[in-house]
Amino acid sequence: MLYDERKFYVDGQWVDPAEPKEFQVINPATEAVAGVISMGSAKDVDLAVAAARRAFDGFARTSPAERLALLERMLAAYKAHYDEIAAAISLEMGAPITLAKGSQANIGVGHLSAMIDVMKTFSFEEMRGTTRLVLEPVGVCALITPWNWPINQVAAKVVPAIAAGCTMVLKPSEYSPFSAMLWAKVMHEAGVPRGVFNLINGDGPHVGAPLSSHPGVDMVSFTGSTRAGIEVARNAAATVKRVQQELGGKSPNILLEDADFERAVHKSVLHVFQNSGQSCNAPTRMLVPESRLAEVEAIAQRVATGVVVGDPASPATNVGPVVSKPQFERIEGYIAKVIAEGAKVVVGGPGRPAGIEKGYFVRPTIFSNVTNHMAIAREEIFGPVLCILPYKTEEEAIQIANDTPYGLSAYVWSRDNSHARKVGARIRAGQVCLNGAFGDMKTPFGGFKMSGNGREYGEHGLRDFLEVKAVIGIDAA
Repeated sequence: MLYDERKFYVDGQWVDPAEPKEFQVINPATEAVAGVISMGSAKDVDLAVAAARRAFDGFARTSPAERLALLERMLAAYKAHYDEIAAAISLEMGAPITLAKGSQANIGVGHLSAMIDVMKTFSFEEMRGTTRLVLEPVGVCALITPWNWPINQVAAKVVPAIAAGCTMVLKPSEYSPFSAMLWAKVMHEAGVPRGVFNLINGDGPHVGAPLSSHPGVDMVSFTGSTRAGIEVARNAAATVKRVQQELGGKSPNILLEDADFERAVHKSVLHVFQNSGQSCNAPTRMLVPESRLAEVEAIAQRVATGVVVGDPASPATNVGPVVSKPQFERIEGYIAKVIAEGAKVVVGGPGRPAGIEKGYFVRPTIFSNVTNHMAIAREEIFGPVLCILPYKTEEEAIQIANDTPYGLSAYVWSRDNSHARKVGARIRAGQVCLNGAFGDMKTPFGGFKMSGNGREYGEHGLRDFLEVKAVIGIDAA
């Protein structure tokens, strides 16, 4: 099946781009063309922002109950397209079909269901003495999303924006556009009012930059690399927009001396390799006691050897390709650099896996004897690559964990939960997961330092799309 998605969704209808410019989307597993989209321009951005601007006043005045009902219709429409969305994700980014169905597409259901639950009890007004605090939508929002968890990042922005009463223009990644186009169809079928939701495909320079600098946009919500996030913030600064960013990560994963090493290493290796390593919160820096290094290497090698890399359509596949040729070449360059720096190859290495000659498949790779000054320990590789760093003392482990420009997620393992909590409390990160625990779709997600600002998911995600108005007076009614 070849996708033909050359139209944009603007003001409640499918429209042609202002200037025709096609882009072929490549299936990363086969390197064949998967379909075609149009690439937008500043003219398309102007039209979409104008539609969102016109729609804002009316949609901002809708009641929470009306927006709750809209979210419920969106959930029903999304479920009706669930299998189509999973298939699109698997095709456009090479996600194994089990991951596409079980996690990637399912997260859309999760975000919608969580926000529906939040909206049933959330209060948009409260009294503080003689002051009434009113939460109002921030305005027209530019939503710029990446390719690695395409529906997750679309839903994490669109859903709270709708719940808040905002209007929006979405620019998904040009590498994973088909699932986003299906999301637009879901919005249309759910009866989203004209102009409330708009979608323009395109790249960063020609659509992302005009969106983030547009004077008609009140807020930019961006997920992507820290480098790109800096540019978004610069573009937004001239008009003093609110900027919410979920950026890169290089998450430390501390295995304390009293951890269950078999369980911790097994789960951590699989976590790093999930989604071909293309997850910003992946525990890619495994910190282990120096005396247990050989034991950890042996467990990690055994787990990695059991991972099945191959055809995303096969239910036996654990790891598919990375998303694109540039990404493949970037990861291969990092692997070669780390070998040159003297790290020990535990498993994997450069080149495609044995027996695979086509597609952007990277060998799941583990390095050991890594020091924290090496590129692999400091820069986000965004591939199935794990580094193991030995430490001498617990204090040194905490120091290494925090010695990073990032602060998105962190992981701590110990048989003693209070011990794990004490160590976790000293790590500068937006999320700290203890002993393999994970949050749900209401758990705040976002980072410290150069991993971004603001929080997504659930109530915290909703609040980021709201402004606070203080109505001051004796009755304040």
